Amino acid sequence: MPKVKVPRKSTSVDMTAMTDIAFLLLTFFILATTTKPDEPVVVDTPSSISEIKLPETDIMQLTIDKTGRVFFGIDGQKTREDILQRMAKIYNMKFSPEEIKEFSLQSTIGVPMSQLPQFLKMTTEERAKENFPGVPTDSLNNELGNWIWESRLSKNAERKELRIAIKGDRDANMPTVKRVIAVLQEKKVNRFNFITSMEKAE
Repeated sequence: MPKVKVPRKSTSVDMTAMTDIAFLLLTFFILATTTKPDEPVVVDTPSSISEIKLPETDIMQLTIDKTGRVFFGIDGQKTREDILQRMAKIYNMKFSPEEIKEFSLQSTIGVPMSQLPQFLKMTTEERAKENFPGVPTDSLNNELGNWIWESRLSKNAERKELRIAIKGDRDANMPTVKRVIAVLQEKKVNRFNFITSMEKAE
């Protein structure tokens, strides 16, 4: 008796469920991921074998580039708004609500107070092309010290949790680094961290 041939059919897999899951995961990661803010200067940090990790919040960062410029940054929009208003009182300046809002969106600044209004009016593209002088640190015009002090007094920053970190370029001149450390010590800050690149221990 002849065998009955079963007709071959192409197998079909329903990909709807897999596609739905892929898009759900993609949407989750897009919404949950926080982008790293643009830094005003590229800093090549020295390497070390330290495994201590800085927390992601409550950080004040002082950046020193290889030309000796110093940049100040602190996280928290409300904290930045409060600090700017405190600094405006010291330097007898007035900022509009739009300027205060724009300042709160900046992760790092590197201009003297006199140039801050002009800095806040710039677009992101204009700031990327500009060569900012950095925050003054000299003894006659120690604006960095005022930024540090007012940050520590800010009602919106958690003083017990605030960590201060120095991110210096490996080619930064030592007098500038020493000056930044001296400014910190003048403002009663004796505990701070240096940000370095990870190096494998031998």
